[in-house]
Amino acid sequence: MSSWIERTTPLSLLLLLAVFTAGEPLLAADGPGREATPEEISALDLDVRADGAGLPEGSGTVEQGEALYAEKCAACHGEFGEGVGRMPALIGGEDTLASDRPRRTVGSFWPFAPTVFDYVRRAMPFGHASTLSVDETYALAAFILNANGIVRDDFVADGRTLPAVKMPNRNGFLPDDRPGKPAVRCMSDCRSVPRIVSRARKEEGK
Repeated sequence: MSSWIERTTPLSLLLLLAVFTAGEPLLAADGPGREATPEEISALDLDVRADGAGLPEGSGTVEQGEALYAEKCAACHGEFGEGVGRMPALIGGEDTLASDRPRRTVGSFWPFAPTVFDYVRRAMPFGHASTLSVDETYALAAFILNANGIVRDDFVADGRTLPAVKMPNRNGFLPDDRPGKPAVRCMSDCRSVPRIVSRARKEEGK
């Protein structure tokens, strides 16, 4: 079988050479690629830490967030944050985390307010992620916190106030400080037959 190059016409090779030699070089002097520009880095460097590091300049009020929520969020999360269908609820769930059916919402489960901003900015609205402005994201974070009774109606979310918010479940997460080294994957004398720990209940007549 002839090689790809042998089966490629001279004209095709010339076109490929034109594409790969146009514009910036594909190979840097010391290897492939090139250094990312500050603009390219800033477009990806969007994460916000639990302590608020990374929160950008901007602000948003509860009132502004309420209008935005009705427009961009209520279709999935419900008019009052109760959740629609299989979409998650954003409010409620207090005192349910230790129950058989915990309701993990921003109010009951979320440990740090700055990460509410982080998640909304990078993942919401569903199907249109990263389309919200910084001020819109702050406003939605303010409204969601207010809907859970965590902040007052006059709360203004920004890089200073969000880290100061005390979330109800802040102390519900503990670091894994167990001693010992990481588990080693079994490579010999391992269980050869899976152990059945439970079975689905068989319905009558089937």
